[in-house]
Amino acid sequence: MHDEIQSRSESAEDHFIRDPAYETVERDNFQAMVDVDRYDRRSHDFDAIISATHDHFWDPNDKSYVDFDLPFDMEREYLMPPERIQELRGAVLDRLDEGQQIKLGNEIMRWQISNIIHGEQGALNLSTGLADILLDPGAQEYATNQAREEARHVTGFSYYLKSRWGDAYPVGEVLGHLLEDLIKTPIVYKKLVGMQMLLEGLAMGAFANLHKHSRDPVLRRLVQLVMTDEAFHHKFGKIWADKTIANLLPDERNRVEDWAAECFESLLFNLVNIRQKRMVYERFGLDWKWVRDSVRETYDDDERRIELKDGNNVFRVLAKTLISAGIITERTSHVYAEWVNMKELDNESREIPGAAAVMDGIEDLRRINSQRKLIGQKY
Repeated sequence: MHDEIQSRSESAEDHFIRDPAYETVERDNFQAMVDVDRYDRRSHDFDAIISATHDHFWDPNDKSYVDFDLPFDMEREYLMPPERIQELRGAVLDRLDEGQQIKLGNEIMRWQISNIIHGEQGALNLSTGLADILLDPGAQEYATNQAREEARHVTGFSYYLKSRWGDAYPVGEVLGHLLEDLIKTPIVYKKLVGMQMLLEGLAMGAFANLHKHSRDPVLRRLVQLVMTDEAFHHKFGKIWADKTIANLLPDERNRVEDWAAECFESLLFNLVNIRQKRMVYERFGLDWKWVRDSVRETYDDDERRIELKDGNNVFRVLAKTLISAGIITERTSHVYAEWVNMKELDNESREIPGAAAVMDGIEDLRRINSQRKLIGQKY
């Protein structure tokens, strides 16, 4: 995965900047930031997203928004329905009693949520990195605003992990390599496509799935709050795509498209593969290779295709995100068509997954925040 997503040659000329709102400078070029003329060249493309921050403000340290002290019986209840966990099928069940099955299912969720917090940390670092190089004051303000929101996601998921398990698992190799590549690359389009489309597309699908199916009300509330932020983060990348993709030269567009397709295919097969979760199975005396072979008896490519028919499936959401951004054309549609009906996907609503939960969350946040203002006015 690490080698697959690396470009053969990366240079500053590869940024593909087509709109001044996304113009960048070298990270150490602070003189460009204090150029007096720069302050008057602020774009207004991001004003609406920045202003909307007030509507979806929340604080993970305030129980008015989410109470991490609410209990959940981890010994007797599944966080997610067992039928949605690959390992809880077939021969694996024969080696574990009912209590162990619940513990295994919840440990797998611990691994998944651990990688969510690692992804949020990556998004935080990517946002601060963009703030260092975006020349437009409006774009820079947006990036710093997103960094603030990603930081509270890290805090929120760290509290949740602590309340349910104590700590997190290390980052999975595939996600860790992708995040490191995106943070270190000097190529701006990779940062924007990688963070605002690949990562946000995966995240919105994962959060919508957790909100719909999780049996833990604290987790459902947390992901709903995070989704109210992520819905706006996605818009930043969409603005870039609308202003950039159609204006690229054919060779440039092909490079963006091919890179996105490589990432999609590699993530599809490797993001949550069995080998990466080997430390989970060791807790139950299970060899990861045996678990892999057992899962293959009940989970194959046909089953994967069935899963991708779910509107909240993370890879279906990711493919839809790339279609909406114009990053999938006939050249690369075959990569995605192997797993999902592209005509069907293209005709679906462009509404983000979990849109109803997002709107409900924003309305609830407006109510809470308005009450906080009233209380503040008394003092």
